[in-house]
Parts: sequence; C-alpha cells; structure tokens
Amino acid sequence: MGSLERRLQAFVKLGHFLRDFRLDDSSSGTSDDEFTRAVERAGSRNGWFTRENLRHALSAWGKELTEENLRTWISDYETPQKDPKVVAIIMAGNIPLVGFHDLLCVLITGHRALVKLASGDTELLPAVIKKLEGFEPELKGSTEFSKGVMKGFDAVIATGSDNTSRYFEYYFGNKPHIIRKNRNSAAVLTGDESQQKLRALGEDIFRYFGLGCRSVSKLFVPEGYDFQALFSALEPFEDIKDHHKYHNNYDYNKAVYLMSEFPFLDSGFLILKEDSGYASPIGAVYYETYASLEEVKEKLNSDREKIQCLVSEGFLAGEVPFGQTQNPSLSDYADGVDTVEFLLKT
Repeated sequence: MGSLERRLQAFVKLGHFLRDFRLDDSSSGTSDDEFTRAVERAGSRNGWFTRENLRHALSAWGKELTEENLRTWISDYETPQKDPKVVAIIMAGNIPLVGFHDLLCVLITGHRALVKLASGDTELLPAVIKKLEGFEPELKGSTEFSKGVMKGFDAVIATGSDNTSRYFEYYFGNKPHIIRKNRNSAAVLTGDESQQKLRALGEDIFRYFGLGCRSVSKLFVPEGYDFQALFSALEPFEDIKDHHKYHNNYDYNKAVYLMSEFPFLDSGFLILKEDSGYASPIGAVYYETYASLEEVKEKLNSDREKIQCLVSEGFLAGEVPFGQTQNPSLSDYADGVDTVEFLLKT
C-alpha cells in the first residue's frame, strides 16, 4: 500500500477536498457531481441525514484532515513497514460517516479494510473512498465492502449496542478485536454558565438529533437548579421540532411520560426528565441533581464505562468544552481505546 508518507498525503488531499466541497452551491468551492449525488442519495435514504447534518459531518472531517493534524497525530506512534493484515470493520450507521475514523486508522497504519456498512449509511463512505483512491492509486483495493458473510480477516473492529456486542464477542472473540458497546455523553452544569455556554451546549444535545454516542443525553445539575436559563438558551434550536422523525419521537416519548405520570419539564421541543440513566430517548435528556461536585466526580468515576464524552469547564481532566462534542480530534478514540496502537500490534 505504499509508504506512510503517500498514505498520509492522500488523506491531506481528501481533507482539502472536503473543506472546499459545497453541497448546494456548485459556483463556489469544489464542484463534484458524482460525489454530490452520493451525498444526496445518503440524505434521501436516511431521514435522519439532513443536509445540515451531512454538511457538518463532511466539514468536520475536512477541518480535521490537515497535514499538520495528521502529522502530529501519527508522529506519536512507531509505524514500521510491515505486511498488511485484513481488518474487518463493522460500522454503526447512526450518524453520517460515523465509522470513518476506524477506516482512517486501518489505512494509515498500512492495513487493508473489509468493511460492513450499516444499512442506514451505505452511500457516503464508498464515495469518500473513491475520492481517496483517486488521490493515491496505490490505495486502490485496500478497502473492500462486504455485503455477505465476512471472511478472510485477521482482526476486527466492531461497533454496536450492548446487545450486539455479545454476538460480536461470540463470533469474533478468537481474533484480535475492539468491540464497542453503548456509550452516552453527559454535561456537568454549576448554574454559573453564561447564555453563550448554554447555547453551545445545545449543539452537543441537538446535533445529529442526539443519535450519536458523543451527543449529550444526560445533565448533572446542582440541587435547586433553575432550568429557565437553559430553556431560554436553547430557543435557537426550536426548529428541530419541524423535522418529522424527531417530532414523532418527541411526541411519543412525551405521551409515554404523561401516561406513566412521570414528572418532567418540557420546552415544547425538548423534554427534561429526572433519571439516573444515561441513554435518554430521542427528544428527551435525562438529568440528575447533586449536592456537591465531589459527589458527581464519584458518580462519573463509577460510571466511566458508560460515558463517551463529558462536557464541563475546569471540572475533570479530559473534559470537552461546551459545543465541541461533535468535533473530535484524530486522537479522540471511541471508548478511550487507542485504535492505532491496537492496529500496530496486530
């Protein structure tokens, strides 16, 4: 698959293409009819993949795939030339290009990828790979998309739910593997946040309709917290209720809570329900009150296997700034497992 330098330069060119790509305006930026059609098909085949969310996913990767970022990231590893292995990647399909980071890790380390796409996201990744192969012909054939039973692989990266992870363990447990389960993201509020910070939190909550593991689905708030400031800050996101799939879920979950006589707060487009869980349903966010921040630290430490991101300010190491959960860096590995390190040992 050529040298690391050639592979790296291919991703640099891909990043440049994605930064310039414009979904709606072919008169400026990069015009690529074939790629545009693939993006539009992705949106038409998955009702959650709105144009805005597709733009965000492509733009976020474009911003991250710079030469400086890629070199800084990969320079932390020893990357000797070695015989490539075939790595099976079983991808989730909850948000656009959710499995791209795994594929990037496989290809940049010189391996080959056997990819099982989720049924909800079958268009974007093949289109991106076609662009990548155009930038570096030596990458042609390094990614294969599997539609049937996956065979002939040496290692596995599988992303799914707590339920599917048991099947993955059963089928792939005899191979080197990374198997991911359910994770959710949380935010710790103190009551001193500015309206700007709370508005930024809306991006963490509503981007991709809350479907991603990096979407904030749980809030920790001090006892006696006044939610009015939060509701006021989130008003700019009210248009989300115009999306029929989101609105149907919001209405359904509101009806369930009403019939079950669960107490909850309602902004008209977001439900806040007091609950010790992390995985809130679409249209709702759980919250939990605390008496002291030390109490929250203990809770988060005991639940660390359930948490992908923690949004806070000056609270814990590794925290994510308000509004940034959906803009991970190259070194932000899912579940905290270093994918590149795993692949270099495979």
